[in-house]
Amino acid sequence: MRKKIRVGIIAGGWSAEREVSLKSGRAVYEALNKNKYEVMLWDIKEDLDVIFKKRNEVDVIFPLLHGRRGEDGAIQGFLNTLGVAFVGSDILASAIAMNKKISKQLFQSNGLDVPKGVYLKKEEIDTISINELNFPVVVKPVSEGSSFGISICHKKDELKQALRKAFDYDNEVLIEEYIAGKEITAPVIGYKEIEVLPLIEIVPKKGHKFFDFEAKYKPGETDEICPARISSEQEKKVKEVAKKAFNSIGCKIWARVDMILKEDKVYVLEVNTIPGMTENSLFPLSARKAGMKFPELLDKLISLSIAAYGKK
Repeated sequence: MRKKIRVGIIAGGWSAEREVSLKSGRAVYEALNKNKYEVMLWDIKEDLDVIFKKRNEVDVIFPLLHGRRGEDGAIQGFLNTLGVAFVGSDILASAIAMNKKISKQLFQSNGLDVPKGVYLKKEEIDTISINELNFPVVVKPVSEGSSFGISICHKKDELKQALRKAFDYDNEVLIEEYIAGKEITAPVIGYKEIEVLPLIEIVPKKGHKFFDFEAKYKPGETDEICPARISSEQEKKVKEVAKKAFNSIGCKIWARVDMILKEDKVYVLEVNTIPGMTENSLFPLSARKAGMKFPELLDKLISLSIAAYGKK
């Protein structure tokens, strides 16, 4: 009789996205075929000692932590130290993707287009020259996920409040030009051979200026159109850009690349190395359009991870 693959799911954590992470963890736990997998679900905030003790009782860990100490390389470093194979990108790629400043520099060095922007530290808030900025602008923390602390400023007098909001999440913020275009997200999957799944067009409903936290996670607040309503030529270009962004950071297994398509120009915004896996999440939606049911998607992610990192 074939031995079951032992999977440990890590969710929860300490970030502002804790509840979303727990929902993702439960969704993956329920979807995994129990005839094929022996599954354990842990809240790292409560079960850290259990994870350490059980490290030799799993074949692969599935981290579903979002934000700080989840997507920034911290949990990846912990698992690497334990000698446990895990789903997703390694320490360095995770840390780079989480830092918008470094990731944008890498995108640019690899020939990708990004919105123009300036960086501001907390102690410099009173020194910025507003006259140097072309409005509207987007203000966002350099290291944060899920649209936390992000604002769109259409007028100069909105900037200081937006900066204070962003500085609640990080000591450095990015002020970048607002690109009016189609917001497209591309789920990317693979190891060695990279595949871009069907593209998703994000259309927040009235009342949301952009794809904010509520629009992202509250049902009915956003139209998520898959496949995206773009031409075949645009689709090909967006997928090429997504793959290049994925590779430029050194991602593995899976990630979601967020972009803006304006006419025929593709601007890369960021790469999410641990996408959400709730019932409203974009990655499973795209996989379904590709003919992959949720359990099949999880099978693929786990098998790719074992191939990449090996059963330790």
